[in-house]
Amino acid sequence: MTLLIALLCGIVAVPGVSFLLLGLAWLLGWEPPEKTVTRLTALCYGIVTTLALALALGMAVTGQHRVVAELGSWFVVHDYRFPLRLLADSVSLPFQLLGAILVGVVGRFSGSYIHRDPGFFRFFLLLHLFGFGILLLFSAATFDVVIGGWELVGLTSVMLIAFFQHRDEPVKNALRAFATYRTCDIGLLVGVVLLHGQTGSAGFEALSQVHAGEATLLGLLFLMAAMGKGAQVPFSGWLPRAMEGPTPSTAIFYGALSVHAGAYLLLRAQPLLQESRVAAGIVVAVGLATALHGTLAGRAAADTKTGLAHASLTQLGLVFAELGMGWTTLALWHIVGHAAVRTLEFLRAPSMLHDYHHVHAAAGGTLSKSGEHYEKLLPESVRHWFYRLALDRGHLDTIVERFLIGPVLRLATGLQRSGGKKTENPHE
Repeated sequence: MTLLIALLCGIVAVPGVSFLLLGLAWLLGWEPPEKTVTRLTALCYGIVTTLALALALGMAVTGQHRVVAELGSWFVVHDYRFPLRLLADSVSLPFQLLGAILVGVVGRFSGSYIHRDPGFFRFFLLLHLFGFGILLLFSAATFDVVIGGWELVGLTSVMLIAFFQHRDEPVKNALRAFATYRTCDIGLLVGVVLLHGQTGSAGFEALSQVHAGEATLLGLLFLMAAMGKGAQVPFSGWLPRAMEGPTPSTAIFYGALSVHAGAYLLLRAQPLLQESRVAAGIVVAVGLATALHGTLAGRAAADTKTGLAHASLTQLGLVFAELGMGWTTLALWHIVGHAAVRTLEFLRAPSMLHDYHHVHAAAGGTLSKSGEHYEKLLPESVRHWFYRLALDRGHLDTIVERFLIGPVLRLATGLQRSGGKKTENPHE
């Protein structure tokens, strides 16, 4: 058992140590050669993958269904404590293994893709921070620790959307994603506080102590947080904007891991959805609405990466619907399969047109059009209406910008200006 706990701790610690080493090099003003950085990345995630496989094998051999690592408390205030506790079980292990493999694959791909880019070192520094954050999120045994990984994933996501900071659009779109994250993350923070107040704990096992009325409220709060990370309707507008980031980070964040963090949260919150039919029904409705929206908007996308972003929306919506229906095993395997396939598609996106011409030629120049069955089923006037709706992405961007993102950004700007005035005039 002690060995299994050590393996679990190593899965989180190794990428954390790698980030600290690179961060220390940056603070000292030393930028390692590209080969050193890529070899460190390969070594790091090769070790993490090995540890995850060894942990899974050890649990199977010993018959352990759960491995919990108690690492003490971050802090204690009166009756409240913030325990540092990690967990490996049938839900977290597939995600840990998936995260280790895909971050390693993307790291290897990025060594060639971002070769000689001025931001090469900055990209890998953020990639290691993301790896630490996502593995901490997938290994958390309490919602307190989930918040830590959740915040690191969101931070690195925003910074990599704005990676090409010499242009205005990536920065603007990164701010849009950040405002969406901040707004929806209120649900997770308030939900965890309420869970502490009702049960005295934020461990996953505390959810079984929540009654029906409380389960509905907590379930909807966690759903709000999951909708932000999972780009569910009406918060889906930030996902196509996130395509401004480099293709490798797009693959790992918006095809594989980051976008599935919301679904992982709902997997952990399943006791709430089982207790509350209202919350479960709303999860299903949100998922189906997102799947329909992703299908329509994706058919009107003008570029490959935006089309893939909407394809991800469609699959994420179906995963949310599966979770609302209680089909957790199906949702888990759906997530794993979707993450692997979508990562490959995003990494191949720059070569997709070249591949299409090869396939078109191999088929004798007779590739059939997709979606012709829709055209046969719907009248022309209805098809035109759907096309206009898809081009404007369901008007969701306009609505969210006016009533949610705009006010949040104006509030942030106002607070920044007032803070600047106080700094400039400390005696006023």
